[in-house]
Amino acid sequence: MESILEIDNLHTGYGKIPVLWGVSLRVEKGSITALIGSNGAGKTTTLRAIVGVLPTWKGRIVFMGEDVTKTPSYLRVEKGIVLVPEGRGIFPQMTVYENLLMGAFNRRARSKIGDSLERVFNIFPRLKERLNQKAGTLSGGEQQMLAIARGLMALPKLLMVDEASLGLAPKLAIEIMELIKRIREEEGISILVVEQNVHYALNIADYAYVLETGRIRMEGPANEIAKNPEIIRAYLGMH
Repeated sequence: MESILEIDNLHTGYGKIPVLWGVSLRVEKGSITALIGSNGAGKTTTLRAIVGVLPTWKGRIVFMGEDVTKTPSYLRVEKGIVLVPEGRGIFPQMTVYENLLMGAFNRRARSKIGDSLERVFNIFPRLKERLNQKAGTLSGGEQQMLAIARGLMALPKLLMVDEASLGLAPKLAIEIMELIKRIREEEGISILVVEQNVHYALNIADYAYVLETGRIRMEGPANEIAKNPEIIRAYLGMH
């Protein structure tokens, strides 16, 4: 299969403190890839480096065959790399509609706002019902839906979702994961999911990477990783 994203030997961190030590991974076109690991493993740091918020100290990031290692963050978004951040990052005082419009800020997305809204409402009908409601008054699950929907408004070719299940009741978390799966199926968007809840992530992913203290410890088809005794002992025993 053709890959949409390839990361080769990525080193980065904060200030002078290294967090990632030679991370290599790839996301196949049209797939859901999971990056799993415990808190502090470097999962969010990886996503920040891919979208260009953190500089690459060493290594290469290739998106759709183009080296984007030194490309500014806003241009990466323009090219189709979109991050739904951990903690949702919605604007609580703005309405659902205004939040969605904020997602369509890049040039490519601005010209297709009408179409994008239609697609978003098809996947998240609840947001259509709450269009003029302030985002801060939505439930946790609805806020997470809004964060993902806002990401879709930017017309991603690669959608990266950071900790979608965080703070949600199990039933809601499963619903969000099913919606992520649906986005891939209906929109054909490649998705990179970062999750602390390994069970949820492996359930929807095609392929998975296990990150431990800034290094890839293991990789393979998600269903095989889910059966790995080490993974079961380290992560799945908790759920």
